[in-house]
Amino acid sequence: MLSSPNCLQIARLNLKIFTSAPKESVAMASTTPIKIGIIGGSGLDDPDILEGRTERYVDTPYGKPSDALILGKIKNVECVLLARHGRQHTIMPSNVNYQANIWALKEEGCTHLLVTTACGSLREEIQPGDIVIIDQFIDRTTKRAQTLYDGQPTIPPGVSHIPMAEPFCNRTREVLVEVARSLGVKCHVRGTMLSIEGPRFSSRAESLMFRQWGADVINMTTVPEVVLAKEAGLCYASIAMATDYDCWKEHEEAVCVDNVMKTMKENANKASSILLTAIPQISQMDWAQTIKTLKSMAQSSVMLPKH
Repeated sequence: MLSSPNCLQIARLNLKIFTSAPKESVAMASTTPIKIGIIGGSGLDDPDILEGRTERYVDTPYGKPSDALILGKIKNVECVLLARHGRQHTIMPSNVNYQANIWALKEEGCTHLLVTTACGSLREEIQPGDIVIIDQFIDRTTKRAQTLYDGQPTIPPGVSHIPMAEPFCNRTREVLVEVARSLGVKCHVRGTMLSIEGPRFSSRAESLMFRQWGADVINMTTVPEVVLAKEAGLCYASIAMATDYDCWKEHEEAVCVDNVMKTMKENANKASSILLTAIPQISQMDWAQTIKTLKSMAQSSVMLPKH
């Protein structure tokens, strides 16, 4: 459930894995300019994945993002990389400025957010090293801003009651699933992420309870990131990599930082391979209607002040 900095030295080697998208998944290239934001948590915050990169430090109405925005291209697709915990991994999950991160990426013109996260597995069948393309979440965080409409004078007016029945962009998820399968990566096509406040790991009683609730994996960062992305009208999808069995599993070593980092270093190339292959495919699809629908939902969810 921690993110791993500087463990993607192999990323350049992975650039050669780009493949052409299957015909059935490619529509006419979108008339809407596509720009991919990458929030690099677990094993994907190395700027070497971008070609022709430049750095840009920005400010937002919510303060500064976690680090500089790294602008560049992947296979001729405009991308923006942001290290969720900072490039030196100095920001604990509760202190990540999620509002500023999402706002900065939206202002930079991103239409999609592809993010990575380490997680603990709450299911026997989700083994350490497996990829999960999550589709739901349960929120157990307690002290994080979960809206861009927080009443401050420098931000948009109103109150947003954003629908959250489908938190993630299903079209984007489908691309990630298809790419993972084509690369031979073991991938669970859906899963419920339980986000805890952290930075501590769960007690065994909590871990067992979360299993009873129906959660499949557990981390510390999906909420509020996915909620804010929905408010911003962005296509958001997450690649979760299981690093351990949390602490629910008998006769299994309980989660610890050393084991999380070891598994991430061994498997970071899986997440990078999926992203590096999916991004050019996403750029070839027509996203106009999807983006229009997301923006319309975001706008219609805001109740403006009465005059």
